[in-house]
Amino acid sequence: MQVNTAEYQDHALFEDILQYAKFYKDLSFLNMHWLNQGTSGAINMDTYIFTSIQGTLESIFDIVKKGRINDGYALLRKYYDSSIINLYTNLYISDHFSIENFVVEKIENWRRGTDTIPSFGKMSEYILASDKVKELSALLYANGGFKSSVFESIRQRCNDHTHYLYYHTVLLNDNKVYLKERSAVLERFRTDLREIFVLHLGYLFYLNDHYMMSSDYLDLLECGERPSEELQYEVAPFVQRIFDEVIKPLRPDIADAIKGHTKMRLS
Repeated sequence: MQVNTAEYQDHALFEDILQYAKFYKDLSFLNMHWLNQGTSGAINMDTYIFTSIQGTLESIFDIVKKGRINDGYALLRKYYDSSIINLYTNLYISDHFSIENFVVEKIENWRRGTDTIPSFGKMSEYILASDKVKELSALLYANGGFKSSVFESIRQRCNDHTHYLYYHTVLLNDNKVYLKERSAVLERFRTDLREIFVLHLGYLFYLNDHYMMSSDYLDLLECGERPSEELQYEVAPFVQRIFDEVIKPLRPDIADAIKGHTKMRLS
């Protein structure tokens, strides 16, 4: 396959990337009004994490469109890392926040740039050890632990491309050379991207499902009206859409788990 062909340029991967980037953009805007729990920032910390992820996805789109698949995988690793960081910080705050511990020092120091967070492996192990998300973890890491899961395979592929561990990854950054396997690599990239997206959204529903709430409830409050209490459980239309188009078809088991766990109304 050549990069300049319609087969490459019109691959479904590119539509997926734009769809996910738009989701994070919308989620960031929806998330902005929630109080920042556990840190001293005026704006919810996740607001900027979501826009940062949006930017990473848009960079992946631009780079892979140009045929630089190898560089795209390096950014896919960044997306995976960003998702785990986001989940770890939210879970750690949830575990340590209280009236007596209103600012969670470990995460606040990271936010201020005075301390680092743990390694990827330690953050992953922290998430997997949590009873708060154990039902979802059992589905995502069905074969036991992050080091033996499909996600470790994804991370290894990202590392292979980032560090040129194999010669063929070098060729995948040359957009002039003809490569028969380029189509299969694009499809693999698409699958890897979707797996990470499902992981991130699934855990977000378990940790902060209120992020998905339709803006109608708060809009009515701001207008001086008293909305129905039931309205606070309505999800934003873009959340329902991504749930229907991505989560349900790819992982119906995870879709069912989310619906069984959350108070938010998902069809």
